[in-house]
Amino acid sequence: MNIQEYEIMNSILEYQYGNQREVAKRLGYSVGKVNQSLKALIKEGYLNEKKEVTEKALKELKEKKPKNAVILAAGYGMRMVPINVEVPKGLLEIKGEPLIERLIRQLHEVGVSEIDIVVGFMKEQYEYLIDKYNVNLVFNKDYVTKNNLHSLYQVMNKLGNTYIVPCDIWCEKNPFSVREWYSWYMVTDQLDERSSVRVNRKKELVNVRKNEIGNTMIGISYILKEEADSLIERIRELVSRKEYDQSFWELALLNKDRMFVAPKEIEHKKVHEINTYEQLRELDSDSDHLQSDVIQLICQVFRCEEKEITNICSLKKGMTNRSFAFCCKDKKYIMRIPGEGTDKMINRSQEYAVYEQLNGKNITDPVIYMCPENGYKITEYIEGTRTCDSSNDADVKKCMNYLKKFHELNLSVEHEFDLFGQIEYYEGLWQGASSVYRDYKTTKEHVYWLKKYIDRQPKQWALTHIDAVCDNFLMKDDQIYLIDWEYAGMQDVHVDIAMFAIYAMYNKDQVDKLIDAYFEGQVEEAIRIKIYCYIAICGLLWSNWCEYKRICGVEFGEYSLKQYRYAKEYYRIVAQMLGEEELKNV
Repeated sequence: MNIQEYEIMNSILEYQYGNQREVAKRLGYSVGKVNQSLKALIKEGYLNEKKEVTEKALKELKEKKPKNAVILAAGYGMRMVPINVEVPKGLLEIKGEPLIERLIRQLHEVGVSEIDIVVGFMKEQYEYLIDKYNVNLVFNKDYVTKNNLHSLYQVMNKLGNTYIVPCDIWCEKNPFSVREWYSWYMVTDQLDERSSVRVNRKKELVNVRKNEIGNTMIGISYILKEEADSLIERIRELVSRKEYDQSFWELALLNKDRMFVAPKEIEHKKVHEINTYEQLRELDSDSDHLQSDVIQLICQVFRCEEKEITNICSLKKGMTNRSFAFCCKDKKYIMRIPGEGTDKMINRSQEYAVYEQLNGKNITDPVIYMCPENGYKITEYIEGTRTCDSSNDADVKKCMNYLKKFHELNLSVEHEFDLFGQIEYYEGLWQGASSVYRDYKTTKEHVYWLKKYIDRQPKQWALTHIDAVCDNFLMKDDQIYLIDWEYAGMQDVHVDIAMFAIYAMYNKDQVDKLIDAYFEGQVEEAIRIKIYCYIAICGLLWSNWCEYKRICGVEFGEYSLKQYRYAKEYYRIVAQMLGEEELKNV
């Protein structure tokens, strides 16, 4: 059978036959097409001469009957800011009903009760579903760093007569059925420039070509046993390759230039993917989740109504915070929301004091609002800026010149950023666990030998950014802004050079080039060695920070490993230059 014949079979099963015109009207086909399909169905043995469904058809339906479902609910839903700070996307409510509960209820309506939900972000908030609906929760530990292809990987052995469902879909009518004849993937009749597939004349889902626009991809799919093996094999192949860490699961449906499942095309008004605050507002303006504390705060700051807050979009998730851009009264702003665990790592009242010191000096992006208690911050969005490219010599030189001029201001605050105190503090946040590094004790001992040397060196003690990395330099023509002063405090300003180097993951030649850029080629050997010491010390500091973030469920991959390597390698460099015995006996 083809798709048209399957739809005619379903129509007859649901409404009985009637006549050809009735079938044509129900399905939107021509009478001629219906006649052609009926003859084929009779010939193939699915209908008898009276247009009644045969035992062959009923047997096939039984074999293809939906058995189970998997719901993908592990991701951050980053575009859902600011609501995703308070609730995971699957629990957003439309007309008083959580999205995921509506999907579960619709699955139950067609007899599907075996449901696995892959969770990750805010996984605890889904726990109640176990008791309420007897579902099974599957934890995807990679939800922070990988996309939903890896969520489906967690449950791929469950595939076979299975619905695959994203948690953020709201369907006006039940998209599931007791009668499934073929494997399909749902798209709408609406075109979307972001889509990678389109429905062709043969009713196939094919890759869009250059200058083509595809059909909106919904993400709901039905996979028969006969296609499940191909899908599982493809998933295994993709997850084994790092370049597919950020891939959506739909990539596994592709076979060369087309999907190996058929399209299920529906009217776009009948289904909604809830990706943004504004989409939620458009679908249900009375949703309780629109009463976000963050949105209410913006309304208070700008003395505006919710409807005046528009163009909300997530920015790249930072290592410490989440941020989103929005427009209000024809101007664009950025809202910063502190991330997981930052309340234990950053003193917001001290950060507030730093911004008070910077106020009016045109050093950082203009701050409109900042709360010294929770760290919420609103700044003006500076159009046309870009971050420093750490591989571009001209960029790096400009930023080092800017950094040096800032240091020469010799600004002062009342608090210090104690490098070794922070090493101990982050280690203390490990909840009694040992370091994941087997030689941590030795590495730490070596770094503390460097402390003895550092303590004897002259220092330029002033307000230091501490996190003066390439991503925190905003560049626009000849103007530079240094942003994100969360860790700033009194310290030897040369620490900022070390911090830039280790975030950029420079090798030694690049480190020396950076030092020369800051000092314009006029640097004493003792200062260079001191900066090497800071690289080792700061490497251990951020390695400990990464170990705490890992406990919080946030992984930083190569970055965390590289920081620990800096601690070891730059100790060795200093030890070779000064002699290990001298370091031990300072």
